[in-house]
Amino acid sequence: MNIDLLKRLCETPGVPGREERVRSLITEEIKGLFDEVETDAMGSLICRRAPRTAGKGKASKKRTVRGEPTRVMQLCHMDEIGFYVSWVDDKGFLWVDPAGGFDPRNLFSRRVLVCAEDGDYKGVMNPGGKPIHTQSPEDRTKVPTVKQFFVDVGMSPDEAKKKIKIGDFIVMDEPFLEMGDKLVSKALDNRVACWLGIESVRKLAKSGAGHAAEVVVAFTTQEEVGLRGARTASYAVKPDFGLGIDVTLACDTPGVPEAESVTTQGKGFALHLKDSSFISDHGFATQVETLAKKKRIPYQRSILAAGGQDGAAAQQAAAGAKTVGITVGTRYIHTVTEMIDRRDLQAACDILAAVMADVK
Repeated sequence: MNIDLLKRLCETPGVPGREERVRSLITEEIKGLFDEVETDAMGSLICRRAPRTAGKGKASKKRTVRGEPTRVMQLCHMDEIGFYVSWVDDKGFLWVDPAGGFDPRNLFSRRVLVCAEDGDYKGVMNPGGKPIHTQSPEDRTKVPTVKQFFVDVGMSPDEAKKKIKIGDFIVMDEPFLEMGDKLVSKALDNRVACWLGIESVRKLAKSGAGHAAEVVVAFTTQEEVGLRGARTASYAVKPDFGLGIDVTLACDTPGVPEAESVTTQGKGFALHLKDSSFISDHGFATQVETLAKKKRIPYQRSILAAGGQDGAAAQQAAAGAKTVGITVGTRYIHTVTEMIDRRDLQAACDILAAVMADVK
């Protein structure tokens, strides 16, 4: 398992609208895997691999009745939640505008990276207000809003205003960790999908199994603020089958009722059936489930009570597509301690390679 690639993906900064560094990393990594690679107007990277004849690795000329091969599309968003600098005050502190959903309780005393035009600068994030030594009992019960947090880059006011501009972006600054079967990092949501988009096609190519369908992997932009890149990419590709690749909740932790756990880590990939944005196609979900059983790939079914993912965009674009979600259960989502299980990641990679080979 290529953990170094996942580490590099997670540690590369890229908030919604500023995914260019992640896109560059992926572009280098996928050389030779696809026949066509293009970047669309929204910044999504759309990668196409023509059908291949089994065992020969050559493009197949088989076509459907409409004159084109069946098209299966993976949607893997590149962005991570973060911030934009909205103001640099007269004391040199940076005030921020969120790009994605944060729980303010997870933002206290965080190290961050401010990504400016001429370089990256270390910073620390805290909310405005008194330290614990001078707080009243009432002060200690208050949870600040995201708008109350600021970033201190340790610069003089003049230096801060010179080097950092409104519109520069900010990400959390935490290292990738390996902890036994677990992998921990910021931005596993959704660099997990970027890893899967690359590694599943690499597995498919190495297998020599061939694939009758055209395989398209779209590394999309701005998912965290409304599936924006996926909408335009899906409209351009017009897939017959869509695979929304993402993380999902693994609330198999203390304090959460078992019925609300969504997934349990170590039990395989999650066949994602429903969330606020879409309901998976029943026939395609059954096909994926049957394939998982046949190949003995561990899986679990999942429904997410709230939230959405890029699969919805594929399902609803143009004339629509038969779509399911393939996800990896993740603890502590939208924090710097996002955690996945290697076994679930491998299962997701295995089923994606199998599905791409199976779609006709």
